[in-house]
Amino acid sequence: MNLLEIKNIRKSFEELEVLKDISLTVKKGQVLAIIGPSGSGKSTLLRCATLLERVDSGSIYYKGEPMVVNNRNGQAVYSEPAQLKKIRSYFGLVFQNFNLFPHFSVLRNITEAPIHVAGQRKEQALETALDLLRQMGLEDKAEAYPYQLSGGQQQRVSIARALALQPDVLFFDEPTSALDPELTGEILKVIRELAGKHMTMVIVTHEMDFAREVADHIIFMDGGVIVEQGKAFDLVNNPQQERTKLFLKRLGAE
Repeated sequence: MNLLEIKNIRKSFEELEVLKDISLTVKKGQVLAIIGPSGSGKSTLLRCATLLERVDSGSIYYKGEPMVVNNRNGQAVYSEPAQLKKIRSYFGLVFQNFNLFPHFSVLRNITEAPIHVAGQRKEQALETALDLLRQMGLEDKAEAYPYQLSGGQQQRVSIARALALQPDVLFFDEPTSALDPELTGEILKVIRELAGKHMTMVIVTHEMDFAREVADHIIFMDGGVIVEQGKAFDLVNNPQQERTKLFLKRLGAE
């Protein structure tokens, strides 16, 4: 089953078109990595898929349900607010800069949305949060505040917060870009474990070795278009397009 289906989306900021007729699908249990140089449209694509930006045209479906479709004039029309609220429950998003509430404890950062957005009972939300903290190796940090944590610990809390709402698909936008190499390993280990549990994930990353190891499928974007896509190992080890070859060579992946 396609959890996510994106068809022919376009997005411009004033005169600059940053997404040019992008289409992709994500199946249940799939791990999709999106790679490409800065300014290629990767993060904008994630923001459009998660309602942080609105597309100009094209359609997006979650679990077969429309989030946005084209009208007769080829313009994007979004679903009603009640439907969008339902669709928001299907995905979680992990930001590159953590985006934790600084004045909330770790535990409250994780339980805030389940209680106040999803309407979970406080006891249930606390139980889920503590279980997630155990999985992240942070059970002793429940009452700590973000400023008391390392960057790697903050990002693990951010992942736990996203998982607390039990999303169908988890989006990561450069989850290790704000971390030094040692802390990067912590986060890649967590994502690797989630992949082992068949969590559906879409990951924007520059970590080529990690993408090759964990992702099923890789999309290479440049200039707002999908230049090449394919099975992860094949694309990294035997790219077909010159732009892909040049990008990977610059990263030292080949």
